[in-house]
Amino acid sequence: MSNITYDYMEQYIRGLVPDNAGLLKELEEYAEENKVPIIHKEVANFLQLMINIIKPKRILELGTAIGYSSILMYNSNGSVEHVDTVERDENMIALAGANIEKAGLKGKINVICGDCLEVLEKLVDKYDLIFIDAGKGHYNEFFPHCQRLLNKDGVILADNVLYKGMVASRELVIRRKITIVKRMKKFIDMITKDDKLITAILPMGDGIAVIKSKED
Repeated sequence: MSNITYDYMEQYIRGLVPDNAGLLKELEEYAEENKVPIIHKEVANFLQLMINIIKPKRILELGTAIGYSSILMYNSNGSVEHVDTVERDENMIALAGANIEKAGLKGKINVICGDCLEVLEKLVDKYDLIFIDAGKGHYNEFFPHCQRLLNKDGVILADNVLYKGMVASRELVIRRKITIVKRMKKFIDMITKDDKLITAILPMGDGIAVIKSKED
């Protein structure tokens, strides 16, 4: 379990989310069998909800893995025209490419090979939704670029912001994860104390932040 909520609550909430079928189900099974981290079931459901509310045309994702969340996001609403997703692991890039092609989304989901920060520095196109799910210790560095690349009414979602509960409780902190925890706390301070932003931290999955600029 995630240490974010009580186990019985987490199990109950996940039980309310309908199971996927077809390719997404296959990818969930592959991820579990091969210990590939993908978004939690309730976070996937939340992403679908947000996309149906925002109706974004262009989405940027940081952290592709096997392509699960990019495929899920593209198929969440007919408004989505294009997804750019960034990944540096060559094995993951190959798997994601094959899965995206299997989903019939080649050319609609574009996997960008490279380090997230280096890629972000070069991007110029604007996005309506940005999903941060890579390099947990580097959200602080990613965020200014994400702000620059976000359309005026866009939304940024950041996963894993409570990081197995360690961000919220010193008792849960594992020594080898101290640096990541400190950096994630700094990120949370950044997005919650900026009076130009409105941010909600939701205790679901591994913790998710919803960030939007306040309207003038």
